Amino acid sequence: VQLQASGGGLVQAGGSLRLSCTASGRIITRQIMGWYRQAPGEQRELVATITSGGTTNYADSFEDRFTITRDNRRNTVTLEMESLKPEDTAVYYCRAYVSGSTDTYNYWGQGTQVTVSS
Repeated sequence: VQLQASGGGLVQAGGSLRLSCTASGRIITRQIMGWYRQAPGEQRELVATITSGGTTNYADSFEDRFTITRDNRRNTVTLEMESLKPEDTAVYYCRAYVSGSTDTYNYWGQGTQVTVSS
């Protein structure tokens, strides 16, 4: 499985960005897809995930500003980010995995840089 992410870039504080990630290859349709991020010097952290049925899970600090959606026909997950802050600056990674089977189905995209200027 390959994950191709796009949509990162430079934005001013208060602005918006949309990240997209498309999965290809030997996809398991029930895969959970999600976004994580890693700021310099920090550990990678969960932003949000979404199941094939549309159930979402957000880390507490993102639910009011970020929205995750998914298009199962296109195997694509999208993260809409609004009211961005400088502390949102990080590399954002797409992930696809099957719960309970992460030893055999757990894939990461290459990461896309998001930089928010003050």
